[in-house]
Amino acid sequence: MRGKESVKKRKGGFNIQSIIMSVLMASTLITITIMGLLLYYRFKLAMDNTAVSNTEATVESSVDRLNSDLLDIRQIFNAANYNIIQEFDISSQEFAKQFSLLYETNSDKIQSMALYGSDGNLIASEPVSLEKENVEIKNQDWYQNAENAIENIHFSMPHVQNLFQDGTYRYHRVISLSRSVDINDGDRPGSGVLLVDMKYSVVENVLKQINESSDGVYYYVCNRDGELLYHPRRAEIDRELFKENSLKAAGYEDGVYEISSGDGKENVIVGSISYTGWKLIGVIPESVQTANINNFRYYIFTTIIILMMLLLEGNRLISQKVSKPIRELDASVKAYEAGEKPDIYIGGSLEVRHLGHSVQKSYEQIEQLMEEIMRQQNERRKSELDALQSQINPHFLYNTLESITWMVEAQKNREAVIMISELAKLLRVSLSRGKTIIPIKDELQHSRSYMNIQLVRYKERFKIDFQIDEELYNYCIVKLVIQPILENAIYYGVGHMDEDDDGRIVVSGEKKDNDIYISIEDNGMGMRKEVLENILTDNNKVPKHGSGVGVINVHSRIKLMFGEGYGLTVYSEPDEGTKVVIHIPAIPYTKENAEKLEMQKYSQRGNAHEKE
Repeated sequence: MRGKESVKKRKGGFNIQSIIMSVLMASTLITITIMGLLLYYRFKLAMDNTAVSNTEATVESSVDRLNSDLLDIRQIFNAANYNIIQEFDISSQEFAKQFSLLYETNSDKIQSMALYGSDGNLIASEPVSLEKENVEIKNQDWYQNAENAIENIHFSMPHVQNLFQDGTYRYHRVISLSRSVDINDGDRPGSGVLLVDMKYSVVENVLKQINESSDGVYYYVCNRDGELLYHPRRAEIDRELFKENSLKAAGYEDGVYEISSGDGKENVIVGSISYTGWKLIGVIPESVQTANINNFRYYIFTTIIILMMLLLEGNRLISQKVSKPIRELDASVKAYEAGEKPDIYIGGSLEVRHLGHSVQKSYEQIEQLMEEIMRQQNERRKSELDALQSQINPHFLYNTLESITWMVEAQKNREAVIMISELAKLLRVSLSRGKTIIPIKDELQHSRSYMNIQLVRYKERFKIDFQIDEELYNYCIVKLVIQPILENAIYYGVGHMDEDDDGRIVVSGEKKDNDIYISIEDNGMGMRKEVLENILTDNNKVPKHGSGVGVINVHSRIKLMFGEGYGLTVYSEPDEGTKVVIHIPAIPYTKENAEKLEMQKYSQRGNAHEKE
C-alpha cells in the first residue's frame, strides 16, 4: 500500500516542481524588487542627509565667521563710545585725534564714522568730508532707531551711504550701526547719536565665498522680517524672475526644515546671527539631488535585471533537483509532529537520504531523552520536597517535652495533659502518613495545636485568633506551611511583648477566583527594611531564630509544588507588625487531586495543575 502511495506521489512530482518553481520565481521577483527599492531609497536618504549635514556645517561655520566679524565692528563702536566720546570733550584736540586714529586703524572694515548732536547737526566725522545738502539727518531710520531705543546698538539694512560729499562720485554700500550716546561739551553735558558705517563687503565676502563652492546649494541672509540683506540671485529677485521664501524661513528657529517652493520641496537650514536678529539661510533645492539619483537609478535597474535572470535560472535547477524528495521528507516529518508514527521518508539524492536517516534517528533519541528527563525531573522534585520537608527543627519538640517534664514535676497535671494532647495532635498532622498534600482543615488543626502549646509556654502573654471560613477547609495545601510562620510571628513579633502590650496574632483566609490567600498577621515588633528585603531570598541575611524551616523554606516548597506564580508575600514595618500572605491555587481536596499533586510534577510556571 505504501509503495502505491509513493508511486502516486512520484507521478505528481512535475506539478510540485512547477509550483515550487513558480513560488521561487515570485519570491525572487518580490525580494529583488524590494531590495532594489530599499537600496534606492536608502541611497536617496543618504544623499539627502549628506547634503543637509554639509549645509548645516557650512551654516554653522559661516554664522561663526559673521558673529566674529560683527563682534569686531561692535567692539569698534564701543571703543568710539566709551573710550573716546565718554572720555574726552568733543571740542578738544585729543577727541579729534583719537576719533581719527580709531577710524584709520579699522578702515578695512568700516566706511565712515560720524557723531551727531541731539539737534541733528554733525559734530565729527571720519574720513573728514562735507555733508550733502538737503539731507535731513533726523528723518534717517538709523537716527530715529537710536533715539527711540537708546540702550541698544541698531543694525540697518544694506544701503548706499549718502550723507557725505564724495568728489570721486563713488557710491559705497554700507550697513549702519547707530546708538544714542552721552556727549561732553565743556561744562554742558548733552546727548547725540554715534553712527558707524560697516562696509557691506564684510558680510558679502563671506556669503560669496560659500555660494561659489556650494554645488547647487545657496545661502542668503535676511532680517527677522524676511527682508534680504544678501542673496546670490538678488538681481533675478529684483526683476521678479525668482522668488524666495525668505519671510517663512525668517520665522523659523535654528534647525532644519522642509518647505514647499515653486519647483517642489526644498530643505532650509536656519542659523541665527547673534545680536542682529539676522538669519543665515542655507537652501537645498530638490533639483540638487536629481542628477545623482537618476544616475544611481539606472545602475540599480541594470543590476536588478541581471541578478534576476541569474536567480531565476538557479531556482529552476534547484527546484528540479530538490523539490520532490524534500517535500516527501517534509510531509513525513509534519505527520510525525502531528502525533502520528509514520516512517520518515528516505529517498532522493544521497544528501536527502542521509538527512532522512538523521531525522529518524534524532526522533528516536528525542523520545528516549524525553522519557529520561521526565523520570529525572520527577525524582529530583520529589527529592527537593523531601529535603525541604526534612528540615523541621527538633528544638520545638525538645522544648515542649522539657515543659511537660517541668509541669509533671510541679504537679501541674492538667496543664501537662493539655500539652501532651496538643503535642499528639501536632505530631499526627506532621507525619500525615508521609504525605505532602493535606487539606487546609488538617493544616489549621496542626497550627492550633502548635499555638496551644506555645500559649502555655509563654503563659498566654499574647492571643491567637483563627478567622478562616469553613468553605476553605477542603482545599489542598502543602503541609507545615502555617506553623513556621506562626513560630516566626512569636519569635520576631509578640513573643517579647509584655502581657499589657496586648500582643495578638490573627490567621485569616479567603478565596478569590481560582486562588486562596491565607494571612498570618501580628502586631509585634516588625522587621527592618534590610531584613524584609532578604527574608524570601537569602537565608544568610535574616536572624537565626525561630523555625528551622523558615519562611524561605515554606516559600520554596509552595513554589516547587504549585509553580512560580505562588508562594509567600511579606509586609512589615518596624514597631507596627508583620503580615505574611500564603498564595496557593484553589484545588479541592480529593484523593485523586492529592495523588496527582503528590505524583504529577507541575511545571514551574504553575499552569499544569488541574482546577476543578
